[in-house]
Amino acid sequence: MDQKYFNKISEKLSFSLKQINNIYELHNEGSTIPFMARYRKEATGNMDEVQINDVVEQVKYFNELDKRKETVLKTIESIGKLTPGLKKRIEDSYDATELEDIYLPYKPKRKTKATVAIEKGLEPLATIIFEQGEENPEEASGKFINEQVKDSKEALQGARDIIAEWISEHEQARNKVRQLFTEEAKFSSKVLSSKKDDPEAQKYRDYFEFNENLADSPSHRILAIRRGEKEGYLIMDINIDKQHAVESLERILVKASNPNGSEVKKAIEDSFDRLLKPSIENEFRLLSKNKADEDAIKVFAENLRQLLLASPLGAKRVLALDPGFRTGCKVVCLDEHGTFL
Repeated sequence: MDQKYFNKISEKLSFSLKQINNIYELHNEGSTIPFMARYRKEATGNMDEVQINDVVEQVKYFNELDKRKETVLKTIESIGKLTPGLKKRIEDSYDATELEDIYLPYKPKRKTKATVAIEKGLEPLATIIFEQGEENPEEASGKFINEQVKDSKEALQGARDIIAEWISEHEQARNKVRQLFTEEAKFSSKVLSSKKDDPEAQKYRDYFEFNENLADSPSHRILAIRRGEKEGYLIMDINIDKQHAVESLERILVKASNPNGSEVKKAIEDSFDRLLKPSIENEFRLLSKNKADEDAIKVFAENLRQLLLASPLGAKRVLALDPGFRTGCKVVCLDEHGTFL
């Protein structure tokens, strides 16, 4: 793994490079996390299992990211669009979401409204409109009428389809919508009308008409609603205010108050409804699920810890032995209150 990733892990987790390198080497040799925590304290700097696991998870993340970068670079190079600047941006990325945003315009596409319009020869018209110069789009569209494009209306619609896809791949636009989801997203659920009176659905009755800020939703609630959706009783939604989002995108993308600018506004609304919102919503569905899962695991782990540490015999004095041949046996004696004797 490249040294820059070790530097990033060190910066993020506030551990020394020596600790991270040692854990990386021990992990590659097949050492388990409990083994490292107990028997390799000199290498880990007395880190516990949780800290070592954090390092191991970061190593896995950056290994996967590096493999993804190789695929992205090869794909873009194969279509002849890999510039030195683009290559540097990809190599300097430390975030999987950012990497996918960079890759999106070059990613092999399935058949979409935009690809169909491009096949009809409407990409130059889309460029004219998106540049928002003074050329009238109605007049410009007349030049693109052919056997596949019957009139100006169809030409303009195809151009807007292409622009909508460009907008959905625009990094600043995606990040803006992502920011709005982070700050303003509403998390809601409602019952399927056909399941409202189902006795089995009643365990989710608190979520039949439910709405709150996603940022304020506790993990147990997110998991409960997702479970209700999976079982077919609820519909879950993560949403933001459309008008606010579209206006924010217009401030980024609309450069002129002219007919071309108006066409771009139409494309922005279409892009948000059809492409941008569903894509970012799926991201936040996954993010909220992962966070809820992590929180639940922490709670279960702490509950299990308390259960395992509970006194098995009640208020009794206990002598515990940890047998060992190389270093000898370890012995501890506790009184009925759990105090060392």
